[in-house]
Formats: sequence, structure tokens, C-alpha cells
Amino acid sequence: DVLDPERLIQCPLVKHHRIRARRFPYHLVKCKESNPEIAKKLATCPFNARHLVPQADLSDHIMKCNDKAFMEQDVVSRVCEPPQEQLNNGSTWQAPPCDEDWETELLEGSEPAFVW
Repeated sequence: DVLDPERLIQCPLVKHHRIRARRFPYHLVKCKESNPEIAKKLATCPFNARHLVPQADLSDHIMKCNDKAFMEQDVVSRVCEPPQEQLNNGSTWQAPPCDEDWETELLEGSEPAFVW
């Protein structure tokens, strides 16, 4: 099951590392720090930071990445929504009338103004 947090995943940096899915992001950070020479040769997928592939294979990975579909779906849904300005401009909400009149209160007020 892809969603199982207990499943073992192979580390893209050190092939004999097997990590539980729930710990995988943390392992990648530590493993990159421990293996900087290997990490320099790998590129991070723009759709899923857990995907590390050889730099030469990045464009091929981008074309085939399963997480690309989620990103494209999100972009399409945002394009189909009306812009926020249109929602705000089309609003019929009006502010309630204000009962305060500071000038009148100032003229009528018998209390002295507060001075520090």
C-alpha cells in the first residue's frame, strides 16, 4: 500500500538504506548531509521533494512523475475559479451605519481630555 507509513523505502542516496515511509523525509535531510558528494549528483523533483534522481534524468522524471498530475489538477482548479477581485467587486455586502459622531461628542463632552 502506497499510503502505509510503515512500508520500507529505498534511499536514493545510499542503496542499502531502507527507511520507513514516515521517516523518509527526515532521512533524506540527514543522508544528504552525510553524503554531500552523492547529493551533488542528484536533482530534486519539482513536484515531490522526496524524489531524488540523477541530474541527467531529471527532465525524463518530470515527464513521467506521478505527482505531476496532482500539481496539474491543482493548477487547473485555480484557473477555473474566478479571481478574488471579481469576488470582492461583485459583493453586495455593505458596512452597517456608524452611530458615532466624534465631533459632536467632543463639543458636547464635559469631561476634560486625558493628558499624560
